[in-house]
Amino acid sequence: MDGELNLFETAAGPGDGAWTVRTVTTRARQLVESGFRRVWVKGEISNFKAYRSGHWYFSLRDAEAQVRCVMWRDDNRRVDGRPEEGIEVFVECRPTVWEERGEFRLTVHRLLATSAGGIWELKLQRARAALERDGLLDPARKRPLPAYPSRIVVVTSPDGAAFRDIVSVLRRRWPAVQLCLVPAVVQGEGAEAQLCAGLDRAGRVEGVDLVIVGRGGGSREDLWAFNSERVARAVAAVPVPVISAVGHETDVSLTDLVADFRAPTPSAAAEAAVPHRERVAEALEGVARHLANSLAARTRFARERLDRTSDRLTATMQGLIEGHRGRLSLLAGQLQALSPLAVLERGFAVARDDAGAVLRSVAAFEVGVPFRLTVRDGTVAARTEGVEGTDGGEAP
Repeated sequence: MDGELNLFETAAGPGDGAWTVRTVTTRARQLVESGFRRVWVKGEISNFKAYRSGHWYFSLRDAEAQVRCVMWRDDNRRVDGRPEEGIEVFVECRPTVWEERGEFRLTVHRLLATSAGGIWELKLQRARAALERDGLLDPARKRPLPAYPSRIVVVTSPDGAAFRDIVSVLRRRWPAVQLCLVPAVVQGEGAEAQLCAGLDRAGRVEGVDLVIVGRGGGSREDLWAFNSERVARAVAAVPVPVISAVGHETDVSLTDLVADFRAPTPSAAAEAAVPHRERVAEALEGVARHLANSLAARTRFARERLDRTSDRLTATMQGLIEGHRGRLSLLAGQLQALSPLAVLERGFAVARDDAGAVLRSVAAFEVGVPFRLTVRDGTVAARTEGVEGTDGGEAP
């Protein structure tokens, strides 16, 4: 109808002055919407239906009444998962009338479970129970982080501050590490699937030592992908240690609980992933000093031991030499006593014929035959003039 409607105008009567059905439903909608702003309503969900268009239709009821509701796709995207039949919820809505059907209904903009934490908390507890049942929350399965990783893969958004913080910390602390980025949407539609695919891809990177998965801070809805059971199981399936760094220090997600190490922030994850080069250098200097001192001590001990061994060897050799020298002197004396030269030294002489044979008895001497007489300092030519036997007579 053209122009503004007078909500309180009455129909003129039967005939051409009667209202159309559309007029009635339109005026009813205007009357309802003018009398209500957004309100919070508590009730139990029934007859829930999710259409291919993405819109949700359901009824909200209590013990005494019920009302039809619709939640458009752009609004229900902020709800993690479809509400279950019979669950009690709070809805922020605006009452209206669906003109085409003449039905009073609520257009829902927000939906929260009445239980503590809402629908998210309910889904979180169910997912956590499933993970705990499969042993994925057991602290005993957590692996130690490598001391000096050479290649780290980060699964996060390439446009977020989280990745920039990680790069900055790694460059400052341990620039030798090789960093690989596996891009993934970290919130909203598609985040769960991309995180799972990214974690699977990160685990298959050749030579990877460590994986970091996470994002910066945000609302509970923004961080919800990291509370997904699928994402948590993907973290547990990575073949190398995983650091989870989701949100701020006070945020704890399922990936934090499943990961091998939980970092309160992405920057803290980078600090936990690699050592600080200055501290490593200081430690190496300390080790070098310790080795040098130990080597010097060992060298000094070996030198002292060698000196003592040398002294013992010298004394032993001197003793052996002195013993051999004494024995040699004794043998030399004995040999000297047996030597003909020693006999000659005492004034004796040795007679030899021209052939050099020793003339041992007076019978060997012939009168007039020359011979040689060997004395201490040379040889004397001699001739036999006569011989005498030991009895004082002439030899025959």
